[in-house]
Formats: sequence, C-alpha cells, structure tokens
Amino acid sequence: MSDEQLSAGPAQPPDRFALREADWRNGALVYQVIVDRFAQSPRLAAKGYLYPAPKRLRDWSETPEKGRYLDDQEVWSHEIDFWGGDLPSLRSRLEYIDELGADVLYLCPIHLAWTNHGYDALDYQQVRPDYGSRDDVRRLAEDVHARGMKLVLDGVFNHMGRHSPAFQAAAAGQRSRYRGWFDFDQGYPGGARAWANAVNLPELVIENPAVQDHIWAGDDSVVRSWLRDGIDGWRLDVAFELGPDYLAQLTAAAHDEKPGSLVLGEVCNYPAGWFPALDGVLGFTLREILLLTANERVTAAHAQRMLERLFADADYEHLLKCWNYLDNHDVPRLTDTVPNELARTLAVVLQFTLPGSVNVYYGTELGQTGGDDPENRAPMRWDLVNQSNETLRLYHWLISVRRSHRALRVGDLRWLVTDRLIGFERYTDRIGDAVIVVANPSSETVTETVLVPDSWLMDLSGLTDLFGGQRLRAHRATLNLTLEPHQVMVLTPNLDEVNGYTPYKRVR
Repeated sequence: MSDEQLSAGPAQPPDRFALREADWRNGALVYQVIVDRFAQSPRLAAKGYLYPAPKRLRDWSETPEKGRYLDDQEVWSHEIDFWGGDLPSLRSRLEYIDELGADVLYLCPIHLAWTNHGYDALDYQQVRPDYGSRDDVRRLAEDVHARGMKLVLDGVFNHMGRHSPAFQAAAAGQRSRYRGWFDFDQGYPGGARAWANAVNLPELVIENPAVQDHIWAGDDSVVRSWLRDGIDGWRLDVAFELGPDYLAQLTAAAHDEKPGSLVLGEVCNYPAGWFPALDGVLGFTLREILLLTANERVTAAHAQRMLERLFADADYEHLLKCWNYLDNHDVPRLTDTVPNELARTLAVVLQFTLPGSVNVYYGTELGQTGGDDPENRAPMRWDLVNQSNETLRLYHWLISVRRSHRALRVGDLRWLVTDRLIGFERYTDRIGDAVIVVANPSSETVTETVLVPDSWLMDLSGLTDLFGGQRLRAHRATLNLTLEPHQVMVLTPNLDEVNGYTPYKRVR
C-alpha cells in the first residue's frame, strides 16, 4: 500500500442517504392528472369535431354520473363523456403544479383510445387527437424538465381496445400478422380473452415475441421510443397481470434506454415479492391499512403490527420508490372514504411521513369530493384554489415539511414502542434530520408512555411538534404523551443553542 493510500485512511462506504437523494425516484411528490379533466382547453369550439356522436362534450361545471351500457359500442355511456382538457391547456397550468411542490407529473393514459379513460388503447405510439400530438408531449416534457420535475406516463400493456386496428385485423382473419397477439376462442365473451371479461378490453398475449418486441424489446418499441421522446418513466396498468418475469424484462429495457428511469407497477398484491422486477409499486396494501386505521376499523396496535410487517418484508430501497396513495381515478376520493375530517388529516399525515413517494390525485389537495367511478373523475375545481382553503393549506404545509426534512424523503425507519398509539421515527446519519411521528387514530383521548429507541436524541433540549407547535420538555428515551382524538404529532429535536449551550455539541 502506498504512503498516499495510508494517509487517506480506509475506504469509506458510500453514503446511502446521499445516494438516495441523488435518485429522483426516492421519496418524490407525484401529482396525478387526467388530462381531459384538469384544465379546459380554450379551443373547444375549434376541436368540437374530435368528439363525434355518440361521444358527448360536457360543460366544465357538470359532475360525471354513471350512464347506461351501450350495446352497439360495448362501453358505458359515461366512458365516452368528455370535458375538453388537452396537453396545451395542461401546460398552461404547470405553474400551479410546480408551486404546489410536485417532483413528478404523472398522466393517466394519453395514447390513442376510444374512451375518455384511455385504458382501451387503439395505438400506443399515437396521442389521442383531442389531447394533441407527440410533439405536444415533447413540449410538455421540456417544460416539466425546465421546472425541475419529471414526467411519467401510464402504460396499458396488458390489453388493448376492441376498436384497435390490431385487434380488428386479428379478428378479421387467421392470416393477419396480429392474429397471435390475441387469444381467440368462442368460449370467451366477445370471442377473445378480455381483461376482467370486459369485451372492450381484449388481452394481449404477452408470451408472443412479436408483442414483446412491439411493447418493450424492439429498438422502436413503445417503452423505448417514448423515453427517447423525453418522458422519464412508466406507471404500468394492472402490472400484476403481466407477471414478474415479463415485468423484469420491460424494466430492464427501460433502464437500458434511459438509466434511472422509473418503472412502477399497479400491483394490488402484497408488495414484497415484486422487486426488483419493478422499481416500485402502487401502495395498495399501505392504503388499505391507513384507511382501516383512520376509520377505526382496526386498533392502533394492530395497525402498527401490520405496518411493521409491511416495511420489514420488502426491500427498503424499492419501498422508497413506491407511491403512497389514498385515492385516485379508480377509487372514491378521500373525502368520501374517510368522512371524519380529523381522521382524514391523520391519514394524510401518515401518507406523507411513512417511507415512499407521495401520490396526490388532482383536486384531492383542494378537498374535492366524489364517490365511485365516474364521480371521482370530476373536472378540477379551480374555484377552490384560494388562501382560505384549509385542505390546500394542509397539503402545502406537509409538502414544505417533506422538502425541509430529508429524513421524510430518504431516511430509514425505526418503530417506537407503543400500545394505543402509532409511532415511528424517520432518521438519517444526522440527528438534526430526525422526525418522530406519533398518531392517535382513535376517537378517545390517549395518554401513553412511548419508547423512542434513538441513542442520539439528547436529554435537556426537548422536542418541538411541527404540527401543533407544542414544545416538549426533556426526555430520557421515553415520552409521556397525551393525544386528543385523531391527533398527530410530528416531532423534531431542538438543536438550537441556549446561551451558548446545546447537548448536541459533539453529536452530528
């Protein structure tokens, strides 16, 4: 060993927290948009022809309502109601998304489709004309990147639409080159295997190399070409139905095309086994636990045991990339699933402080209401964007806290010892980053002594509750707390010197 190597000392392992911070996929704030419902286009009169009958263009003030099944179209009437948003109008509202504090803009399907939701793709390589063109997506990506954000698209690769040219050609003749893309059998409803037996959504035969080549394997595949156009990742619809082996191939192709890109799957199952086939999953299990907890369907002790198991079983680096969500386009809005306002706040605070990336569905930050589909897909309520909106203020505060406390974005997780409360700590290699969260999900006041197993939290200086402003006195690894019904504390250590003194003077 050379003198230079000796003087340098032993090689230091890489700082895992710095590595996590350098990866935009960890602990991000993801803002989800349905383009048709986010910002009304000023060109409605000029683009009216893009909504031919039986499609209907609705007024922005109208709320979606469930319609009737159209036998001739094989869809529900509310699936072909439109509100007129497009990519240029979305670009005009990027400032709002940026000022909210989003790191990622995620768009529900924008490819060519027949319905308003777009999960019945006609052509993955084309943008639906009522939204714009691929050039509009490129311009959107440029604008998003200029604001320091990333752009993620929805990939619907388990099935296509019955009206797609590929399916129509395959159905028309045995000799079509698309025949092997689909599984035809007269025993299936509609004559072809379809997702959830919805005849408008014929499933692709993913085992077919030609299908793989089209979606991810080929140089000009859908996954690769859109990444080259400037997007930064994919959220895969019903990813669990593609299976881990094919998901791993798709993820590898995306990473090969754009290193550091995101492939996140809509996986309803327990997440532990889906890594590294995917970078992350949509947090179905976490959402279920949080809603059960907020609605007092389970005790705090039972909820904490489930949370501990959830975060212990899966690879933590992937969990930081998973999207923590409480509502989206497939489920009722949070206002409807958690009617109690205080309990709803508790659920949101836990969503923002537990490990993972936070997925905010457009309008949820405004307190928009909405039941089952299609009510949950109402147009953005821009009239609710004002300084008196308490829900919006809560989201602004939580986003600010996440930005200013890196432990909430990339920190490790340590559980407190509790009984009737939920408690955990997010921490890094710097004690000043530590954030302790204690929540009372019950409708009763709870007084409890909890153990905080952090060796570097010093006596004498105490803790401050960022959420309530309360300052707690000295502690010796235990905290005696009283929390009102549905109250949450977000505690940080006091590092300030008092008359030149701090017990943290020799602790980093």
